[in-house]
Amino acid sequence: MANRRFEMFHYRQIIHRMRMGESDRAIAKTKLMGRLKCGEVRAIAEERGWFGSVPLPDDTELAAAFGTKQVPNPTRDSLSRPYEVQIQKWTEQGICLSTIHEALVNQFGFTGSYSSVRRLGQRLKKQNPRATCILDFAPGEAAQVDFGKGPIITDVFTGEVISTWIFVMTLCFSRHMYAEIVTNQKVET
Repeated sequence: MANRRFEMFHYRQIIHRMRMGESDRAIAKTKLMGRLKCGEVRAIAEERGWFGSVPLPDDTELAAAFGTKQVPNPTRDSLSRPYEVQIQKWTEQGICLSTIHEALVNQFGFTGSYSSVRRLGQRLKKQNPRATCILDFAPGEAAQVDFGKGPIITDVFTGEVISTWIFVMTLCFSRHMYAEIVTNQKVET
């Protein structure tokens, strides 16, 4: 029921945006609904007279208008779903999703696409994030060093063009950073 209420809120919000003069393309950019579906909503709203100065429709009116229009989408049910437990085991073991797809095809005669396995695998990874290890250092124990591409400088006296790098050192304990422009990446520098 809560999902239905949330859905009706979206329809109401879209109708309000249409009343304010937003195009279907602008509404689609908000990711509330695609352009084609917006066109269908616009047609129904015009047909029912919701674009005048009348109050926005309530949940029952919206459900009556849009509830019967929704056709179940057979492609929504993932072909990977029956193998969810196996996919989860393999992803926890660090097996690549393309390898998982290949194994499902070879071992179980899986007929779904790699994309369906990838979508399910990514969703499972988000639900079960891996624990991370926090690195802990004593003061002065360690530092991280890196170089990044710096600006190209022209010597004002000689006219020579000099490529530069930015040397960055970050102390691991305090996270204080030191940066300096250098002309090479040698150890001596």
